[in-house]
Amino acid sequence: MQYEAVIGLEVHAQLKTKSKIFCFCSTQFGSKPNQNTCPICLGMPGVLPILNREVVAFTIKMGLATNCSIASFCRFARKNYFYPDLPKGYQISQFELPLCQKGNVTINLNENTKKIGITRIHMEEDAGKLIHGENLGQPDSSYVDFNRTSLPLIEIVSEPDIRSSEEAREYLLKLKATLEYLNICDCNMEEGSLRCDANISLRPEGEEKLGTKTELKNMNSFRNVQRAIEYEIKRQTHILDNDEKVIQQTRLWDTGKNETILMRTKEEAHDYRYFPDPDLVPIVVNDEWIEKIRKDLPELPDEKRKRFVKQYRIPEYDAGVLTSSRPLADYYEQCVEMFPQPKTTSNWIMGDILRALKTDDKEIMDCPVTPKHLTDMLKMIDDKTISSKIAKTVFEEMYSSGIPPVEIVKKKGLVQISDEDSILRIIQDILNKNKAEVEAYQNGKTKLLGFFVGQVMKATQGKANPALVNTLLKKNL
Repeated sequence: MQYEAVIGLEVHAQLKTKSKIFCFCSTQFGSKPNQNTCPICLGMPGVLPILNREVVAFTIKMGLATNCSIASFCRFARKNYFYPDLPKGYQISQFELPLCQKGNVTINLNENTKKIGITRIHMEEDAGKLIHGENLGQPDSSYVDFNRTSLPLIEIVSEPDIRSSEEAREYLLKLKATLEYLNICDCNMEEGSLRCDANISLRPEGEEKLGTKTELKNMNSFRNVQRAIEYEIKRQTHILDNDEKVIQQTRLWDTGKNETILMRTKEEAHDYRYFPDPDLVPIVVNDEWIEKIRKDLPELPDEKRKRFVKQYRIPEYDAGVLTSSRPLADYYEQCVEMFPQPKTTSNWIMGDILRALKTDDKEIMDCPVTPKHLTDMLKMIDDKTISSKIAKTVFEEMYSSGIPPVEIVKKKGLVQISDEDSILRIIQDILNKNKAEVEAYQNGKTKLLGFFVGQVMKATQGKANPALVNTLLKKNL
């Protein structure tokens, strides 16, 4: 039987506030264990939480950017469960009255566009972090770090509109780009500031009724999300093909074994015993505040992509790649401002720069080639100081050392030879040494031109002006 996958994603994004959601403790990553804590985030008796206003503003920003309606009235709830890294024995979240609802984002996949619905975006606090002793050589011990406790999160819950792992990846990339453009989350998955859980079920193709779902956790990269979803689809297909039932449960993605493993049977909402938090008053958001935030929204990925196509006259594909992250779009625009040849610039960024960054697993912010260095090199190609071929050598040196291209060209003597007399002397010498090939060319084997070009470039160590070499060779042959 053919099955259709029904996938919904729950994305947790840590907001870039300086203090936690309900206290004044720092949100700085990498501090000593339990350093960024106080009686409030540790859940001591008699303390009262105080809501961080910036958390609400950031959540509204994300809601507006994803076409959500913003609730004029919402409130926090207590989500009760017991775990060693949850000091209060409950998590402050939102339940029946979230801040943002009924939004959507548009993804592009294989030249097709699709809208993915967003059920809700709500605010909540993070839990702490358990560090198990086997990683420290103490297999019988576990440690808890409460620095992460009460960090501000938004949870973005999608509708079950996703049908494949590829769509899931594109949706996540779109959310990541939006969060970065809004500058409300650093989206560092390795540090845990962007996390994703996936709900997956299968149903026979053409059927409307949803199948039994499983929830996947512990996915710390877009690649792992994609692989985990693909594995789970195969696992559930095998179960259904054998006339067995899929059991609703929470499963972990094991990156070492490349498989999902059972964590626990899935809780239902009533298992958490939600009820309104008695220590926090409801939140009233007026239209004036919403409109002020709306006016301050930056140019978002879709808007920037359309502008790039119109303003720089580059292909839709190029614009999509270049606007996929705000830092990359900024890098491109800085380059075009200094070297106003948009397509040439996009070719180098999308080709050599992104290829090198991918190899080194780096982001554009960590690129050793600055916009100034790249455009200085492109100007040297444009004024024929160096050839495009030599530019590849210059780029590699520039990327590995960070040295400006002008210094590299000067130091290594890579200036392009464009003097006609100098090139002509080399051509005459090569023609005299290869008389058989000259005769064959003159008898119709014109493909031998490439041989002669290669000989000239070899004799000049790649420094001869290729266009001039071609012209002079044809004339002399």
